[in-house]
Amino acid sequence: MGNRVVIIGGGIIGVSSAWYLSRSGWTVTVIDRGKIGGACSQGNCGLVCPSHVLPLTEPGAFREAVKAMLNPGAAFRIRPRVDPQLWSWLWHFARRCNRSAMIQAAHGIQALLSSSMLEYQAWVQQLGVQCEWEHRGLLFVYRDRQALDRYASTNELLTELFQEPARKLDAEETVQLEPALQPQIAGSWFYEHDAHLRPDRLLQSLRGQLEETGVTFVEDCELTALDGTGGQAEWAQTTQGRLAAEHFVFASGAWTPLLERHLGCNVPIQPGKGYSITMPRPNICPKIPIIFPQHRVAVTPMQSGYRLGSIMEFAGYDETIRPERLALLREGARSYLQEPYCDPVTSTWYGWRPMTYDSLPVIDRSPRWNNAWIAAGHNMLGLSMAPATGRLLSELMQERETHVDPAPYAVSRFQ
Repeated sequence: MGNRVVIIGGGIIGVSSAWYLSRSGWTVTVIDRGKIGGACSQGNCGLVCPSHVLPLTEPGAFREAVKAMLNPGAAFRIRPRVDPQLWSWLWHFARRCNRSAMIQAAHGIQALLSSSMLEYQAWVQQLGVQCEWEHRGLLFVYRDRQALDRYASTNELLTELFQEPARKLDAEETVQLEPALQPQIAGSWFYEHDAHLRPDRLLQSLRGQLEETGVTFVEDCELTALDGTGGQAEWAQTTQGRLAAEHFVFASGAWTPLLERHLGCNVPIQPGKGYSITMPRPNICPKIPIIFPQHRVAVTPMQSGYRLGSIMEFAGYDETIRPERLALLREGARSYLQEPYCDPVTSTWYGWRPMTYDSLPVIDRSPRWNNAWIAAGHNMLGLSMAPATGRLLSELMQERETHVDPAPYAVSRFQ
C-alpha cells in the first residue's frame, strides 16, 4: 500500500496531521472548502492552556445551559429551535454532568494538552515555527469575592488529581502582576505554565514549511464523494476534481456531521459559535492573557495585535456576525481593564467550534473504511490539542506505538 494521503480540512488539526505525516515521508494533500486556516484556526484566542483540563460537563453545567436558553443576552446561549440533533446532544450532555464522567473525560483531555505543550515547545525552539509564541501564563480574574473563593474547590481538584495548580492572588497582588487591570477587582487565580501565540501566524508558518517539503494545499475545494471497494476508499471526488490516495483523513471540525454519509458513522458534533475582535495593542496593554470567567471573555495580548474573544452560542450553522454578541466582548473587558479596547478594529470574526457532548475529540478510524480516519471534535481546545492530535493520528495510521492512549477518543463511544 502506498502512502498518499488526502486530508479533508485545512484548520490547525488538519495542518498538524499533515506536519507529522509529511515528516514520516508521506505524500500529503490538504483540501479545504474555504481557505487554509480560515475558520476557527484563524480567529481564536491563541491560548495554549494545559490548565483547561476539565470538560464542560461539570456538575451543574446543564442547569446553566437551561438558564441560557431563557436569556438572549447571556454570554453562553442556546437559541431555542426545532432541531432533533441538538436536543439529542443536550440529553447526552446532561447525562454526563456529574463528577465521575467529568474526571474520566478530564484525563483524556489532559493527555492531549500536556503532550501538545511539549510539541509546541519543540516546534518553536527546535524547528523554527514562527507564531509569536510567549510563555507568560494565564490569569483567571474575578470581580466578585464569592466567585473568586468558590474556584478554590476547582483548584483543589485540579491540584490533587491533575497536578495543575493555580496560585491565588488578591486584588493588590493581581494588579501588581498585571497593571493593565483595574484595582476594583476581587483577585485572581494564576496558571503559570500556560502559553499563547498568534493563530494565523502559526498556520502561515506551518504551511510555509510544509509546502517546502512538498505538501500540497488546495483551497475552495469541497468534498462531494468518497468511494472505493471492499471497505477500501480509493478516491475523493471534490469540486475541483478527483483525488486518488491510499489514505484519507477527515479533520473537518464542526462540518464533520455534514460528512457522515461519507464516514459511515455518527459523530455528534454541534457547532458552538464563538466570536472575536482583533485590534492594535492599546496603550495600557496586558502582558499576560486573561480570562474573565464571570463574563466568559478572554483577552490575548499578541506581539502584533490584541484580541477579545470567547462567547458561546448554539445557533446551528448560523453565518451572521451579530453586533450584540460582539458588544458582550467589549462590555466584559470594560469591567476589568483600564484600557479594554482601542481603534481601529482590524477584524471581527465568528467561528464554529466542534463541540462533542463529552468534551473529547474523535481520533480514530472510520467504521466504513479501513483507510479513512477522523480527527475532529476538539471543542474549544483545538489549538491547545493540535500537535498531540497530529502526532497520535500519524502513529495510528502507521501502526506504531502511540505516545498517548487512544482509547478515550474512539468513535465507537457514540455508536
